Amino acid sequence: MSATAPRTTFGRIFPPRGAWLAKARPEPIIDPDLPIIDTHHHLWHRQGSAGARGESWEVPSFRYLIDEFLADCATGHNIIGSVFLQCHSMYRAAGPAQMRPVGETEFVAGVAAMSDSGGYGNTKVAAGIVGYADLTAGDWVTPVLEAHISAGGGRFRGVRHSAGYDADPVIGNSAPDMQPGLYRRSDFRAGLARLSALGLSLDAWGFHPQIPDITDLARAFPATNIIVGHCGGPLGYGRYAGQQDRVFADWKRSLTELAKCQNVTMKLGGMTMRLAAYDYMGLDAPPSSEQLAAHWRPYVETCIELFGAKRCIAESNFPVEKMGIGFAALFNALKRLASGASADEKAAIFAGTARRVYRLSC
Repeated sequence: MSATAPRTTFGRIFPPRGAWLAKARPEPIIDPDLPIIDTHHHLWHRQGSAGARGESWEVPSFRYLIDEFLADCATGHNIIGSVFLQCHSMYRAAGPAQMRPVGETEFVAGVAAMSDSGGYGNTKVAAGIVGYADLTAGDWVTPVLEAHISAGGGRFRGVRHSAGYDADPVIGNSAPDMQPGLYRRSDFRAGLARLSALGLSLDAWGFHPQIPDITDLARAFPATNIIVGHCGGPLGYGRYAGQQDRVFADWKRSLTELAKCQNVTMKLGGMTMRLAAYDYMGLDAPPSSEQLAAHWRPYVETCIELFGAKRCIAESNFPVEKMGIGFAALFNALKRLASGASADEKAAIFAGTARRVYRLSC
C-alpha cells in the first residue's frame, strides 16, 4: 500500500471500469483445460446510488447478468458451472418482508433455465443457488426456506446470512443495522437448526474478527454444512490500515481453530475489496496474475494448508472483484497459488469439492 492516501474507497462497490480493465497486459491462461466451478458470483441489474458511509450493501446502478458473466467466463478458463450467491437482487416488491428475498431465487432460477437450454454455451450458470432468509425470523423461517426450495427448481442449496460487523464506520458492515455477535444469538441458531433440518447449507461471511463466532457456531452445529466466504474476511483498511502483520497473525490464529471443524469449507478469493492489499482505483492498469498472487499468497496458501484441498473451493466474487482485476488474471492467480498442489488436489479445489459441498451435477 502506498504511504499516500489511497484513491480507492475500500469496502464499497463501484461499477467495473471497462476501459481500465482493457489495459491489462495479456497473459497466457494457465492450465486452460482444468475444469472450474465458480462457487461465488452475483447477477444483478440495479437502479440505485452508491451507499453512504457504513452501507456497503447498497450498489450503484449497473448490469451484470448472464451475458456479462458468460463473457467473463469466455476469457480462457474452463468454467463448467457456477454457484450464485445472494446479493439483494430482484427481491419481490410486495408481500410479507420475510418472503421478499424469494424473488431473487425465482430470478436466478430463470437465468439457470436459460443456461440449461443450451443456447448459452456449456457453462452451467447457477447450477447451485444460495439465497437469503432471515434466520432470526422465528416461525417465519421454515416457510421462507420451503418457498426458496420450490422456486429454485432443484437448484436451491442454502442461505447466506452475513455477520460482518466492525465498530469503525469506515469499514462498511454487511448490513446497515448489523450488530456484533449475530452468529452467537439464540434466535439465529434456532433458524439455523431449521435450515439444517431441510438439508440446506449456511454460507457464513464476516470479517476476520468474527472468525471465532463462526468457529463456535460450527462446533455447536457439527452436522451443518458451513461454507465460509472470502478467506474469512481479512481487513486492511480503516483502523486496520498499516496493521498487516497483526491482522495476519490474528486471522491465522482464528483460522487454525476454525479449520479443526470438519463441517466447514473455505472459499479461496474475494479479498480485493476488504483486504485492501492494493489501491486498484489508483492504478494505471490492472495488476497481473503474478502481482495478485503475491498480494493474496499468505492468505490463500494458509487456507489450503489448514483446510486441505477437500475443504477449499475457488470463487470469482464477480462482478465485485472486477473493480480491481479481470476474470482471466484472477483465475490465473488462483492457479498460481495452488501450483504446489497435486493434480488430484487441484481438481478438488477448482471443481470436485464444490460438487460435494453444494451438491452439484456439473
